[in-house]
Amino acid sequence: MSGRDRDPDGRPRNQRPRDAFGRPLPHGAEGVERIPDDYAPSAEEALSEARRLLGEGRPFHAHEVLEGRWKTSPEEERELWQGLAQICVGLTHLQRGNRRGAATLFARGADRISGYGMPYERIARTAHELDDLEAEAAIARIGALL
Repeated sequence: MSGRDRDPDGRPRNQRPRDAFGRPLPHGAEGVERIPDDYAPSAEEALSEARRLLGEGRPFHAHEVLEGRWKTSPEEERELWQGLAQICVGLTHLQRGNRRGAATLFARGADRISGYGMPYERIARTAHELDDLEAEAAIARIGALL
């Protein structure tokens, strides 16, 4: 068996602490509080919490909130939440200087959310323009649209 962290069911789970940008820190280091694996927010809670985290410049953690909603939402909403989570991962890549990865995730996320009407159409259009921005401006634009 590998040295990877695993949950009680044997699935891989990275239990390493993370910094404010979501980067893994060494075991035993002090990181920021993580979103629990069993977090199951309502739609309103997920949007509010993701907006707050984006306002703090923490798109990785906003992605974890949206992922919690994606995993617990009704089937007909899952593409929406997965797309929003992917856009936040794109913001994380942009924040870390990976413009190519950011552009790929912005496009994937935008494609997933584009059929959900306003305001998600605006978010999808905006996501296609984000890879040309600096991370802080991109995070602020998506945060304002959520």
